[in-house]
Amino acid sequence: MKAKQISNVKDLRNSLLSNYAAIENGEMERALAKELNNTAGKIMASVSLELKYQHHQGVKKPIDFLEY
Repeated sequence: MKAKQISNVKDLRNSLLSNYAAIENGEMERALAKELNNTAGKIMASVSLELKYQHHQGVKKPIDFLEY
């Protein structure tokens, strides 16, 4: 299975929605879905950390992952 390219938060959201549908339809094992969701959470945690760091530093720079 080829991995989907996740370039931004919209891609991530769409991927998670597709995964949800695949689970509901019995097309994806729950263990795989759990790992994918775990990874998505870590991606979002890193974005959150970047936002907090920018806030702490008083910097406002675009974050590529949030731009789409």
